[in-house]
Amino acid sequence: MKVEKSFDIKFVGDELIHITTFGELCDHIVNKIKLDRSDDCTSQQAFYKLRGAISSTLQIDNQLISTTSLLADILPQQNRHTSIKQLESLLGFRLNILSPPFWVICVLLLLSLASFINLFFYWKMGIAGITFSIAGFWLADSMANELDLQTVGQVAEKMARENYLQSRRNPKTFNQKEVEKVLTDWFADEFGLEKEELTREAKL
Repeated sequence: MKVEKSFDIKFVGDELIHITTFGELCDHIVNKIKLDRSDDCTSQQAFYKLRGAISSTLQIDNQLISTTSLLADILPQQNRHTSIKQLESLLGFRLNILSPPFWVICVLLLLSLASFINLFFYWKMGIAGITFSIAGFWLADSMANELDLQTVGQVAEKMARENYLQSRRNPKTFNQKEVEKVLTDWFADEFGLEKEELTREAKL
């Protein structure tokens, strides 16, 4: 689903059933993208788009914003959530770079576990606890204020991976050579794999 969203494609039925290697998957996705091909760099374009949005939203001179600029300096904690919402509105997609404090997640996970166990003994309390924990996760997500990334460059890379076409200057084009890199980064992050393992011959 993430690949479909990022590259604006749709997998239908069992069309992937014959694919057995990482390289075959990359080639299949490239062939599904029915857009003009271009050799320009999406990560670079994502950075310029992000820099422009930061400059416009937060009134910061774009010449002062580089790939190594720290997000903590650009997005002070007291109004961080609001500032990121403004950035997302201008960019046209969610950045998903905020998370609740670690201790909040731990408390909610423990509550969920305790509530699940309670289902076998006091089911009404168990259901009440699970309902409360779900509401807690929703509230924690809506009020998240801790940065998951450190630099502007890391956000640009995330944009280029998760919102590939929307991060490009011309969303009706794509760089064929970048698709395999995007998928490699995605598989490595999502499944905890080493990028060196993701050769074209790697079995899915």
